[in-house]
Amino acid sequence: MRLRKINDEVLYATDNIICVGNTDIDDLKILSDGNARKRVRLCAHPSPEDRLHEMLIVLGKGIYIKPHRHPGKSESFHVIEGCADIVLFDEEGTVIERIELGEYSSGRRFFFRIDRPIYHTVLVISDRFIFHETTNGPFSRSDTEYAPWAPDESDASVWDFSSWQGVMPNGDRL
Repeated sequence: MRLRKINDEVLYATDNIICVGNTDIDDLKILSDGNARKRVRLCAHPSPEDRLHEMLIVLGKGIYIKPHRHPGKSESFHVIEGCADIVLFDEEGTVIERIELGEYSSGRRFFFRIDRPIYHTVLVISDRFIFHETTNGPFSRSDTEYAPWAPDESDASVWDFSSWQGVMPNGDRL
């Protein structure tokens, strides 16, 4: 598979037919482990302007994704490997639901879809969480609305936020 690197976290597959196997996933794990934010995505769609976005995403344990929502968009996750919790919040930042996701053999739910603009985040429980995400494009940073009550990724209080949600920064449960 031929790839075009956008940055340390984003790759685009450039072939007309995209096939991904274990070796490709292993390569993505290595890339994720090697970058500062412990995450990487392989985009199977040809460009940010595409109407359908399909990505294989690797997230490392202990990362923080600021709660956000996507007005006018839907997204779905299909778990490939590992476990994570999707945490849903109300407008004030109160947790309204925690959805436990895992690969099929884990006994957890392995598919998640959201089609309304509700604040959410992903808390990685296993060493890595690998999933196939599908959403509608085109991609524009302005389509993501970050929760005003949540700390930024660069803020030291992120760790307090993670603990408050019942998960330590390393992903262990309280």
